[in-house]
Amino acid sequence: TSDPDVLTTRKRRARSILTTLLLSQGVPMLLGGDEIGRTQGGNNNAYCQDNEISWYDWSNPDEDMLAYTREVIRLREQHPVFRRRRWFEGRSVRASIHNDIAWYKPDGNAMTSDDWQRGYAKSLCVYLNGRGILTLDERGRTMTDDSFLILFNAHHDLVHFTLPPEQSDHEWEIVLYSAVGLVDDLPAHAPASGDVAGWSVAVLRCPRGSHNSTGIPT
Repeated sequence: TSDPDVLTTRKRRARSILTTLLLSQGVPMLLGGDEIGRTQGGNNNAYCQDNEISWYDWSNPDEDMLAYTREVIRLREQHPVFRRRRWFEGRSVRASIHNDIAWYKPDGNAMTSDDWQRGYAKSLCVYLNGRGILTLDERGRTMTDDSFLILFNAHHDLVHFTLPPEQSDHEWEIVLYSAVGLVDDLPAHAPASGDVAGWSVAVLRCPRGSHNSTGIPT
């Protein structure tokens, strides 16, 4: 279809999925062509289609999608908190350091076991502690990074996120917002007061110098 609303929604959801994939731990497995908007006409098993369905249209790439993908990759490359070499502990990883990872509901309260079982829970927040990496850099020093809050909204409508109490004293900086597209557009389109558009992901950063001795942003 050429309906502009449908195409806009498709691109928003594609950016959201790309963000989720590229900021996940482990090696991202990106299907070639996703970064330029290659859809295969909706065919997810086109191995036997030696025609326009599976070919790459190098003459007409989605430049906005490509630029956005590059920005997410750049963010991943710059921050080792997205490229951990050890499993998360989900708790305090050493004396005086706050949890290496924590999950929250949109209201700012921690996710419980029951919350994970609810099928209607389409929105949540994850906290990645830059002081909880616990691996050494190339010089044998303890690795630290900025901390991040990633707000996932898989619901079709806007959802308001409240910062978790232990992170609410710091004014987090938004560095990525999949509802927008190009990161250069962020100043004019950043989520206001924690509002995240439907089918979107927002990434907030707390610089490492803003943490106290426990690893909690101050």
